[in-house]
Formats: sequence, structure tokens, C-alpha cells
Amino acid sequence: MASRVDWDHYFMNVARVVSSRATCDRRRVGAVIVRNRTILATGYNGSVSGLPHCDDVGHMMEDGHCVATIHAELNAVVQAARNGVRIEGASIYITASPCWNCFKVLANAGIRRICYGAFYRDDRSFDAARVLGIEMVHVPLVGDSIPVPPS
Repeated sequence: MASRVDWDHYFMNVARVVSSRATCDRRRVGAVIVRNRTILATGYNGSVSGLPHCDDVGHMMEDGHCVATIHAELNAVVQAARNGVRIEGASIYITASPCWNCFKVLANAGIRRICYGAFYRDDRSFDAARVLGIEMVHVPLVGDSIPVPPS
């Protein structure tokens, strides 16, 4: 009998599929907000609805970052808000660890567990998570070669 994938890897795999909808080719990220093993919302990085996509017109670069896109985890929070879905106490699965700005939004939205596939640039969220009691869990995606920050 084949073994079943555990819940963390299951939802991280869903986040990876969600990332396939991303519209900024600098980094394709997907996010899934989950509570009680139920998907509440998803998001991927892309342009503001109604504006052209980076993949189509190029990037809006500032200080080495594309600022035209909204990050995946913020799009997931926005999707939940637009649909009246309460996310306080939920977990989020993201194919890359949250940047500092996204972490702050997730913390204030009441996300209690952040599962990430690859480390992305900024380790400030890890220190703040320890202080706030937010669990940060590395759930590696097959083929990831980006290092995890020290715990």
C-alpha cells in the first residue's frame, strides 16, 4: 500500500500548484490559508487586478525588487477578506518565507502558524515570530536548494 503524504506536505503541494498562476517571473509564489485541514483562501504573486502583468509588460523595479506585484500571502488574506472568511487562528502555507511586510500583515491577521517552502531574503520575521508565539515551520519542497536560516 502506498503511503499517504502528511498534511503539511499536502497543503504545501497545493501552494506549489497555486504558484503556477503567478504573473511575475522573478519569483512565482503560492499561498494557502488553512484551518482544521480546510482550505480557506489561496493567493499567488501578481499585479493589481486590472493592471498589466509583469510577465507581459516587464517589471517595475525599485531597489532590486519588483514593486508591481502583490505578494501571494497578501493576496490570500485579501481573498479571505473579500469573501468574509475569518482567518484568525489559521495556518498559512507559502512556497517562500514571508518578507517582513507580509509577516506583519499575517501576524496582525491572527495567523498562528506559518509553513514555508524556501527561505526568502529576510529573517526578521523569524525573530518576531518567536516573540509573538507564531510557529514558523520549514516544509521543504522537493528540489529546493535555498538554505533555511538558522533556528
